[in-house]
Amino acid sequence: MELIAIVITGLTLAYANGANDNFKGVATLFGSGTTNRRRALLWATVTTLLGSLCAILLAGELLGRFSGKGIVPDTLTADPGFATAVAIGAGLTVLLATRLGMPISTTHSLVGALTGAALASATVVQWGTVTSKLMAPLLLSPVIALVGTTAFYPLLRRTRIALGLTKQSCFCAGVETVETVPHLTYELALARVDTLSASLGTTVTCEERYEGRLLGVNCAAALDAGHYLSAGLMSFARGLNDTPKIAALFLVAPNMTPLGALALCGGSIAIGGLISSRRVAETMSHRITTMNAGQGFTANLITAVTVIVASRLSFLSPRPTSRAVRCSASAL
Repeated sequence: MELIAIVITGLTLAYANGANDNFKGVATLFGSGTTNRRRALLWATVTTLLGSLCAILLAGELLGRFSGKGIVPDTLTADPGFATAVAIGAGLTVLLATRLGMPISTTHSLVGALTGAALASATVVQWGTVTSKLMAPLLLSPVIALVGTTAFYPLLRRTRIALGLTKQSCFCAGVETVETVPHLTYELALARVDTLSASLGTTVTCEERYEGRLLGVNCAAALDAGHYLSAGLMSFARGLNDTPKIAALFLVAPNMTPLGALALCGGSIAIGGLISSRRVAETMSHRITTMNAGQGFTANLITAVTVIVASRLSFLSPRPTSRAVRCSASAL
């Protein structure tokens, strides 16, 4: 019965992870108007699942680390009741946050549940290991993403300007383009949105678009393609880093192989994202900060590299999202 409970609670946690996290990697695609929510979600699902399945090759050590080994006695990590308690604690936390439309780190939830279950069992916790192997990466990864994006973003902007690539402000009512003018500052664009919305009697939005060609290639189309690739890489990195943490809970089940655990988790994560990610998608895409395609590309790329490196080194990155850096709407 306990083994059935761990499988059910583990799958529930994986589902909650997908519901809360899957859209984070592609939030900039939807938020910048590069594509719609449905297409962004499908791209996130495919690339996240690919990352989940590749975890056995690239991030296998995370399986052992997140089972609790080295933090609590091995007798406790082999107890299905312990694994069930961890899954329930983390799963309920992530499900509640998802229901409220709040982005949350599954990694933080798992660390809290892992140490909480250990304390509840009156077991000695190896706090040195918790600090160095769990908490330190969680604290450092957003800082690394912040510094990396802050350093790399101005370089891309100066390169764009040097190549003579310009921006335009495009005002749209739904999918219909109402007006396209040379790039406006945020204040002027906002005023124009209000004016057009009042005159047309409908909601008008403003998007930034890039104009110009480089070596015969339309820069807007090239940037959109790069944005898609960076968002896919970000989702791949998330699946790579997250799946082993949850899959580790399944390993107490008899005859459960690492590959089987990763496949179960990856499938449940994909289903959770497809069914229950709408509220978090809206929060991540539109309620935190404005971001154009160039800013989204930069933030996704830096974040993805950070998470993939952390996964390869068996660090427990909390997947600093591509909105870890607040970019000015008039920058790139």
